[in-house]
Amino acid sequence: MLISVYIPFLVSAALAVLAPPVAHRLPPRRAALALACAALVTAAGWAGSLALLAFTGVAQIPQIAEEGRWSVSALRSQDPVYAVVAAVSTLVLAACAVSLCVAAVRQGRHLLRARRECAGLPGDTELAVLDDDVPLAFALPGSPGRIVVSRGMLRRLDGAEREALLAHERAHLRGRHHVFQSVWRLTAALNPLLRPVAVAGNFVLERWADEEAAERVGDRTVVAHAVGRAALASAGASRPAALAATGGVVPQRVRALLAPPPAHRSLPLLAGGLLLAVCCASLANAASDSDRMLDSAQWALCRAHAGTATATAAPTDHDGAPGHGPDGCRAAPDRPEHGERYF
Repeated sequence: MLISVYIPFLVSAALAVLAPPVAHRLPPRRAALALACAALVTAAGWAGSLALLAFTGVAQIPQIAEEGRWSVSALRSQDPVYAVVAAVSTLVLAACAVSLCVAAVRQGRHLLRARRECAGLPGDTELAVLDDDVPLAFALPGSPGRIVVSRGMLRRLDGAEREALLAHERAHLRGRHHVFQSVWRLTAALNPLLRPVAVAGNFVLERWADEEAAERVGDRTVVAHAVGRAALASAGASRPAALAATGGVVPQRVRALLAPPPAHRSLPLLAGGLLLAVCCASLANAASDSDRMLDSAQWALCRAHAGTATATAAPTDHDGAPGHGPDGCRAAPDRPEHGERYF
C-alpha cells in the first residue's frame, strides 16, 4: 500500500497525456472503444484510491472506530496515512462525487431534450428536412434516432456531398455515439485528469463517422469536401446536444480523409491494456493492505478487552478450535512494519 494506492493516479495522468495523440493514429472505431474502456477503469481506480486514502483517516475517528470495533491507537500506530493527506482525499472525493452528480443530471437533461425534440420532428422517416435557410445538419438520439438537415444546408452541397453528409449522420446513430459521449463526460466529471480523454473521444467519434461515410460513398475526397463545406456553411450554428458532421477539429478531419485510412496497430492497445491491468492490480493490492490493517486493529482491541493474560496466550475458540480469540475475534494477521506509510 506504500506505493500501490497511488498507481491509479499515475495511470490517469499517463492516460491524459498519451491517449489523445495515440487515439488520433488508430482506426477511429477501435480508438473510441479503447478510450471508453480506459476512461471507465481509470475513473473507478481514481475514486477507489481516494476512498482508501480518505477511509484510513476517517477510520481513526473514535465514533467510527467504535462502530467498526477496532482500536484507534493500534490503527494510528501503524501510520496508515498522514492526516493532511486523508483530509485532502476526503475533500477531493466529495467534490468529485458532487461533480459526477451534476454531470449526470446535465447529461440526462441533454438526452431527454434530444429525445423530445426527436419525437416532435415532422414525419416518421429517419430523415427530417427543416424548411430553414440556416445551414444545419445533426443526428438526434432517440427510439429510433432522427437525422435533421435544413434546406439551407442541402442547397450548399451537391448530390454526392449530400449522400456523404447523410452517411456521416447515420453512422452516429448506428454506432450509438451518444453513449460514448455520456461515458466520457461522466468519467471526466469524476476524474478531472480525464478531460483530455473526453476531448479526444469526441474527435474520434467524428472520425469514426467520417470513415464509415467514406466506406459507404466510396470516395474519401467527396467526404472531405462535404465535411469542409458543411463546417464553413454552419459556422456558429452548432448544437451541443446533438452529433453533427461539423463537430470536432474540422481541418484535422479533412486532412485525415485526404490521407489513406489509418493502419491497424495492436501495440498501443496492448500497452494500454497492460497499463489498465496495473491500475486494477494496484488498487486491489491497496484494498487488501487496508483490510489487513483493519483486521490488526480489531485484534488489538480484542486483546485489550481480554486482558494481558489472554493477549499473550494462543487464541482458541470455546471448543478449542484455533484461530479465534475471545468474543469471536479473529487471530491477528501479519501487521505491516511500523512506520510504513503510503501518504
